[in-house]
Amino acid sequence: MPLLLRCPPAASPPLRLPPRRRSGSLRSAAPPGRQPLLPAAAGRVVLGCGLVTLDYLATVDAYPRPDDKIRSGELQVSGGGNAGNALTGAARLGLNTRLISKVANDEIGGTVLSELKEAGIDISHVIISDGGNTTFVYVIIDKQTKTRTCIITSGYPPMIPSDLTMSSLSAALQDISLLYLDGYSDEMALAVAKQADQMKIPILVDAEPERTREELGGLLSLASYIVCNGKFPEKWTSIPSIPSALLEILLQYPRARFAVVTLGENGCMMLERGKDGENYETEPVDIENVAESLRLKVDKDDILPTCVSSKFMRLTARGPGNIFARLLIGTAESIPASELVDTTGCGDAFIGAVLHGLSTEMPPEKMLPFACQVAGIKCRAISARSGLPWQSDPRLAKFLC
Repeated sequence: MPLLLRCPPAASPPLRLPPRRRSGSLRSAAPPGRQPLLPAAAGRVVLGCGLVTLDYLATVDAYPRPDDKIRSGELQVSGGGNAGNALTGAARLGLNTRLISKVANDEIGGTVLSELKEAGIDISHVIISDGGNTTFVYVIIDKQTKTRTCIITSGYPPMIPSDLTMSSLSAALQDISLLYLDGYSDEMALAVAKQADQMKIPILVDAEPERTREELGGLLSLASYIVCNGKFPEKWTSIPSIPSALLEILLQYPRARFAVVTLGENGCMMLERGKDGENYETEPVDIENVAESLRLKVDKDDILPTCVSSKFMRLTARGPGNIFARLLIGTAESIPASELVDTTGCGDAFIGAVLHGLSTEMPPEKMLPFACQVAGIKCRAISARSGLPWQSDPRLAKFLC
């Protein structure tokens, strides 16, 4: 562990360091190269600000008990981190992507940047510190429960607003159609978000339950779109029911056009706010009743992702307040147990697809099953990136035609 924490500075700038070749069963998961952009995505540039890491992934037959010694199965070293993963997914789907992040001038940092560059991501605004260490993660993949456990060693020094001059930030935001923030380095993320807001750039925030209100509250107040996992809504609102919690989130953050919660094998749920000027003169309907009626409409025999949606209506819950919105439920792909390999980075894969869907103006009822399909494809390979599909993947043809 100390050796990894205190890697000596590389002899040459990290951008010139090729990924280190590893022997035995260690494999690099770098993508095979950039593909031509789809016409719908051409000219659309997404900027991501957040975490990049190097992941050391090992499969085990079962998670170890205290004081156990066990043997690992397959080993892999791959780039990771929410922002790095989501942008890699978006780039493979045909978007131009740009990144604000921070790495150290060490071997890990060089490997991370080389892989991002090979994925087609613009890394010219990544900050490189002279000393310290780049974030790395140990990932234990349990083949028995199909779960993963992450042990993170944070990078140092952390990314802070003073790392970027105002002119550099303005250059990073130039020609951006959408900003994505993963919630890490909250002070930097808020500085970028405020500048993007002044430039009227829409903002998507990945709301992770590990973030505090101090870290995330300012970002959510500026968010155009909110994506979170199943743990976040209750933690943020103290409401145990997801539909009612989503309604409370949109009440708290009136600038958000929608909030989506990912639910793993149970798919996802979205609450989409109605547009200004639409008919608001309707009787309030309990959102829990709407959710239950939608669940009954889901085709449980369909193994591919689908979506059911309510009409736009005035929705209410047990608490005060209501909004004019519609509720959507997306289903996940039914993946055979023999094909389910690793769930690492599934949420990031989902977000990468949502970035593509927003950039190409996909309607939500198409975007949700598309994002679930991308996440399902990713599950069939180890690491957050090796299984990410390219835009030419035939399994995505019906969404990208």
